[in-house]
Amino acid sequence: MAGHPPVDVAIVGAGIIGSAIAWRCVQRGLSVAIADPDPSRGAWNTAAGMLAPVTELHYAESALLRLNLASAARWPAFAAELSDASGVGTGLRETGTIEAAWDFADLAALRDLHAFGATLGLSSRLLTGTELRDLEPALAPGLPGGLLAEYDHQVDPRRVHRALTAALTAAGVTVLPLDAVPTVSGVRATGMTLAGDSAVPAGVVVLAAGAWSGRLAADVPVRPVKGQTLRLRSASAPLQRVVRATVQGSEVYVVPRADGEIVVGASSEEAGFDQQPRAGAVYELLRDAQSVLPELGEATLVEMSTGLRPGTADNAPLLGPSGVDGLVLATGHYRNGVLLTPITADGIAAYIADGVLPDELVPFGADRRAEALR
Repeated sequence: MAGHPPVDVAIVGAGIIGSAIAWRCVQRGLSVAIADPDPSRGAWNTAAGMLAPVTELHYAESALLRLNLASAARWPAFAAELSDASGVGTGLRETGTIEAAWDFADLAALRDLHAFGATLGLSSRLLTGTELRDLEPALAPGLPGGLLAEYDHQVDPRRVHRALTAALTAAGVTVLPLDAVPTVSGVRATGMTLAGDSAVPAGVVVLAAGAWSGRLAADVPVRPVKGQTLRLRSASAPLQRVVRATVQGSEVYVVPRADGEIVVGASSEEAGFDQQPRAGAVYELLRDAQSVLPELGEATLVEMSTGLRPGTADNAPLLGPSGVDGLVLATGHYRNGVLLTPITADGIAAYIADGVLPDELVPFGADRRAEALR
């Protein structure tokens, strides 16, 4: 079997999560090899990049909320450091997010969620219909109110990935454009095996292959969840903030970029590894987005993108030791992969270098799988 030079850390998966971990490991003086046949197939390439711990709040996910909040707080410094290292901007915009109520039942649900968030110390503000239109005049008339999360912001995941790739290249790390699987000898991971049967020996292997993680290592309970987003362009700037809504039971969001791009998303389907675009999803997303923001009917449809979110049974990531000596998990981020990039990269690199999993990652270890993930 042909070989590559041994490294301290081999990383399977070069999406945003894997690339950020590689960058943090290099900064700690560790040698790194990273492999991925097509990083653009990852969920990051489709994601809108919302940094939304408040408007992503779900009643049963308080532990995940704490992780999301901690990672959101790291994003400004992470983005600034990454831009300095790479010379590439991340598209971080501190815009805030509005959750618009479609009807009075939605408004009542938002009031309940606002009250629940207040018990957790979250900062948000209920809006009347008039206040909603004052903040975003392009919103459809008649919406009864909403919720303003002033600290739910956004980045551009595609720019973030370009920045990470440039930072790694500057550090002498090049992505190996090959399929790879962790190499396990007995009860220990010893590196990764690349397509063509070449090997990369490593002291530690990180599995960061997103939705494909469950295919590449035994007993990793991650499944693909298909999501589709649209990218539009508008001559005007209809929104200043991210807008989210639930239109007759269907969730939709509209994310305005500084350059005039508008991202509309996102569908959610249990469709295995099928990444074929579905015409019905385009119709549904445009229908719901236009019902909240009528001006989108005049925008140009530039792209439809399909990706696979890495889902787990409890919607939370798998972070840290896998149960196989030397194999570390950084996967299963589901709808929060971009948001959780800084804290995942910092925590996994710290665990590899120091041997201790940071406290904020402990609730998301693989040892919770028996009760939570089956």
